[in-house]
Amino acid sequence: MNTPDLPSTLSPELFPRWIEVLRDRTRVLIRPITAADRDIERAFIEGLSPQARRFRFLGQIRSPSEQLLTQLTVLDHTHQVAFAAVVSAGSGKQLIGVSRYSTTASGDACECAVTVADEWQGRGLGVILMNHLIAIARSRGIKQMYSIDDAQNTHMRELAKHLGFSSRIDAEDHCQVIHELLLDPST
Repeated sequence: MNTPDLPSTLSPELFPRWIEVLRDRTRVLIRPITAADRDIERAFIEGLSPQARRFRFLGQIRSPSEQLLTQLTVLDHTHQVAFAAVVSAGSGKQLIGVSRYSTTASGDACECAVTVADEWQGRGLGVILMNHLIAIARSRGIKQMYSIDDAQNTHMRELAKHLGFSSRIDAEDHCQVIHELLLDPST
C-alpha cells in the first residue's frame, strides 16, 4: 500500500538523502518531507520564535492548522519539493530546518522558502538546505527561483546574497523583498 505522497518506486532522483556536517560538526540528515512528517512539522513550527514564524509565513501564526500541515507535508513531487533537516532527539527525530519550492503554472520558475529553527541558526544549515533545493531545481530545468520575504528578515537577505540571488523591494508591498536567482544563465 502506498502513502498518498510517495510513488510506488522511490527513485533516488525524487527521494534523495544526504548526511551533512554543519560548521559545529553536527551530523544532520537531509531528506524529502513526506506525509509521515506531520507531527514533527507541527512541533517545528510551534517551536519557532514568534519572529521566525512571522518571517516564514509573512504573518503571525501560533500553531499550524490541519489544512496548513497537509499543504506542507503532502506534496505532488512534480511541482513541489521540500527537504527536511532531521537530527536524533531522545527516542525520536527532531525537525530542525526545512527548504521547499513550488513551481509556477508554466514550470519554468519556482518560489522557494527556507526556515531553520532558532537554536540551529548560524551553523550553515540554511546554506546546505538551499544548495540542495537549487541543485534539484536546476536538474529539473527550472530557470528561475525566487523568494518573497519580510524586508526586516536580515538572515534571509544575507543568505540570498551569499547564494547569488539579486534582491529588490516588492513594488506591491514595500514591507517585502523579492530575492531572485537565475538558474539557467542562458535565459
